[in-house]
Amino acid sequence: MDDGDVTVSLSDDQEEVALQFQRYNLISAPVIDESERLVGVVTIDDVVDVIREEAEEDMNLMAGVGSSESLSDTVIRTSKARFIWLFVNLITAILASVVIGMYDATIEQMVSLAILMPIVASMGGNAGTQTMTVAVRAIATRELTAYNMARVISREVLVGGINGFLFAIIVGFVAYFWFGSVGLGVVIFVAMILNMVIAAFAGIAIPLTLDKLGADPALASSVFLTTVTDVVGFIAFLSLATKFLL
Repeated sequence: MDDGDVTVSLSDDQEEVALQFQRYNLISAPVIDESERLVGVVTIDDVVDVIREEAEEDMNLMAGVGSSESLSDTVIRTSKARFIWLFVNLITAILASVVIGMYDATIEQMVSLAILMPIVASMGGNAGTQTMTVAVRAIATRELTAYNMARVISREVLVGGINGFLFAIIVGFVAYFWFGSVGLGVVIFVAMILNMVIAAFAGIAIPLTLDKLGADPALASSVFLTTVTDVVGFIAFLSLATKFLL
């Protein structure tokens, strides 16, 4: 037995074993028990299966689908597995609707706000999803740690700010030429930047929070992210419009 080999403990999580194979470019590794006795071996074909399973699980969790769901599941079982996250999504959608209802008088006076609102929310959601996808992968592969967390968060927020500024210019001009209002163009310009910056921060903060709480960081993060981007986007856009356009 070569003491220099990388060993795998019998109690190690399969995802951790896969990370060791990736880190040390292993083809096989001995498995030892608590007494450091050889009890088996893990080979690369086993790890490939684990990587595929973990990727499928993360994809399902990010969409709010049960991690073990398959096409062979019954209709009742599939419905039960999906119901909880659809219910959570309903609650968050109601919350966004409540925010819109707070500014119903503003929307009644400026119908153009109702037309432009989805743009602000949608762009924030897409920007946050990009950050969230990178964050979930980085957490899963242990690339995102306490040592580089501040730098990564700053980087993502800066990226969100740059993209927010560029797209805010485009949307601001579109709003101006569409409705002939300079003020409306400025309001959506500011709201777009605010929402995309906060979306970028939320996109990495939500997976990190779930990970700190001991939950899978891919656990329906998109549901929570959509809530943040919708609520922040609507509040920013409609409150600015109420203050400066009416």
